[in-house]
Amino acid sequence: MQGLHLTADLHGCAADRAALTDAAALRALCLASVAAAGLTPVGELFHRFAPAAPGAAAGITGVVLLAESHLAVHTWPEQGAVTLDVYVCNFGADNSARAHQLLDALVAAFAPRRVGRHALQRGSSELIGP
Repeated sequence: MQGLHLTADLHGCAADRAALTDAAALRALCLASVAAAGLTPVGELFHRFAPAAPGAAAGITGVVLLAESHLAVHTWPEQGAVTLDVYVCNFGADNSARAHQLLDALVAAFAPRRVGRHALQRGSSELIGP
């Protein structure tokens, strides 16, 4: 079991991005980005939260299950923030470049002023522990 887990915290996202507040727009963006990266969607769920006050913006959580693992997106339009989580297994093929392509496309789509990124190699050929 080997994999790559990429995360990005986006700050100062452009307020005019429909994907921040519209679940259908976020879904379309995610599925198009997954396809462009050459990954395989096998399921999805997108949920828009109720606004904290009438007329206020409300965030969305979206998940795309991939044959290769998953994509998760959480938006906070009231803060101009988005978190991204891309995990790919590298069983049978190295999907690392596809994971980076997917993350890069989503970061570009939200046009943040500041981005924090992390990458974690997952799994090992040797077990640790009891």
